[in-house]
Amino acid sequence: MTEQITMLVILITLIGLFIWGKFRHDLVAVFGLIVCVLTGLITPNNAFNGFGHPATITVALVLILVYAIGRSGAMDPVENLIKKTAKNTTLHILTLCLLTGSLSLFINDIAALAIFMPVAISTAHRVKRPISQVLMPISFAALLGGMGTLIGTPPNIIISGYRAKEFGENFLLFDYMPVGGIIALVGILFISVIGWRLIKVRTTKIGQNGDIFDIESYIAEVSVTSGSSFCGKFIEEIEKDLEDLDIVLFPLVHDSQKFITPDNTFMMKDGDILLIEGRPASIDKFCSKFGLEIVGPERVDKKILHSQMSDTFEIVVPPYSLIEGRSVKSINLQKRYSVSLLGIGRRGVPYRGRLHSFRIKTGDVLLVHGDPENISEMIAALSLLPLAERKIAFGRKKHDGTLVLIFFGGAIILSAFNILSVQIALSLAVLGVIVTKVIPLREVYSHIDWPVIVLIGALLPVGDAFESTGATAVITNALLSFAPGISPMMLLALVLLITMMLTDVLHNSATAIIMAPIGALIARQMNLNPDAFLIVIAMGASCAFLTPIGHQNNALIMGVGGYRFGDYWRLGLPMKILVLVLGVPLTMYFWPL
Repeated sequence: MTEQITMLVILITLIGLFIWGKFRHDLVAVFGLIVCVLTGLITPNNAFNGFGHPATITVALVLILVYAIGRSGAMDPVENLIKKTAKNTTLHILTLCLLTGSLSLFINDIAALAIFMPVAISTAHRVKRPISQVLMPISFAALLGGMGTLIGTPPNIIISGYRAKEFGENFLLFDYMPVGGIIALVGILFISVIGWRLIKVRTTKIGQNGDIFDIESYIAEVSVTSGSSFCGKFIEEIEKDLEDLDIVLFPLVHDSQKFITPDNTFMMKDGDILLIEGRPASIDKFCSKFGLEIVGPERVDKKILHSQMSDTFEIVVPPYSLIEGRSVKSINLQKRYSVSLLGIGRRGVPYRGRLHSFRIKTGDVLLVHGDPENISEMIAALSLLPLAERKIAFGRKKHDGTLVLIFFGGAIILSAFNILSVQIALSLAVLGVIVTKVIPLREVYSHIDWPVIVLIGALLPVGDAFESTGATAVITNALLSFAPGISPMMLLALVLLITMMLTDVLHNSATAIIMAPIGALIARQMNLNPDAFLIVIAMGASCAFLTPIGHQNNALIMGVGGYRFGDYWRLGLPMKILVLVLGVPLTMYFWPL
């Protein structure tokens, strides 16, 4: 009994920390794992078994292939189809959702959204359609599409692993398709015909070459005079002098050359002209302090920011990016990549305070300026996402996209016909893209979403302890006692409803790990088919439609689309009802109780 109480206290604490959101999900999961070890609920020898679990390995392999797909340009021809449908709203959203949902069948939900978000934004702007009308639909379509296959989303992989542990057999690649595929298709049709009309229209200029920031109003040309303290200093030294001022330094004119991005080792001299960004009062203070003269017009020509040698780009911070939670000062883009950060937007509104101390969150939009090659390197190194369609693809070979599709498609075929396990088939595909140099070996490990891997690897042993201590039985008996005499169909609906409620505040993987043993035990005690309960739990874990914190996709689109916290339920609630209405009878038909 003591172990059960301890486990329930740990579980409630973890759920509270997940909901609070103060700490990253992976850190909360590791905390829960360590506490279970220290309290004796998990033995030290078993503490890290989750990192070798097939579910964890499968997620890692899929993430590597996702990166290969994005880097190779494999989806470029598909994206071109969207441009032809943009004039009609319903057709535009239907095309976007079908393509996003279809891709999400085989790759991570976030990756599917990331691939289609830039083209969705650009095509919406082209026909003057608010991007808030298209971003939420494709985010939800990515979640729906993930329901259809084993590798579509981590919860499906986790549920399959639990089934193998408890009943000796995995779910196969397309076992989820009869229920998840139909729900996804009906859901996408609903979103495309009716659902987008329920979305609160938010206007934002994000994705239009930085217009949201209106930076031209805050830019000045200043000249370095002979008496300036900048004379004889390197750009890197000047950057340090700016830390206490609300000023951003970017392109530079030297000896009448064109505007170029300054190198960190460039030494200033009399007559050099700098471009700086800041409020008028900050610019005046800056010039007075360092002996500079304002020489440019009140508004600098916007063409300066979009020259052949440098350009501006909008970049969104995805979940678990390397800069998430860090201050602008600590990431120091100028020093590391020779890229200048001109502005930050949050929830569609430009931030006008001190940039140096600003802490970056998921969904923030960064306006950066510099050499396109440097910016491309920075995006890859920091796991960021450009918001515009970009032609930059350094190192990409002509047939890379075809090779990736061949390797990935081969893995799907081998696992679908049960010739090889999913893990082995995906491992062969990863080996293929590495051997053919579609992705360099040095980039393989840097593009695995390690926080997700740590989250799953740490929580799987916690889930085992949840069941082995009898805490699962306590919760299951409590649920059954509140619903005496309930019909099997209503019991299935109750489990689905609870799962959908949890996934709006927890990570979907955590929801699957918590609910899988509860659903299986309910089935055992009621002499029902446990597969039916595992299927609805997998479906419910993908239904994070009500809040921006329930799934990383919703957090990613929040700032870009200008959404507010309360906007999600307008489309999310009908989607929940649709899944509940369709999910229960479909599951009972294909997986009889």
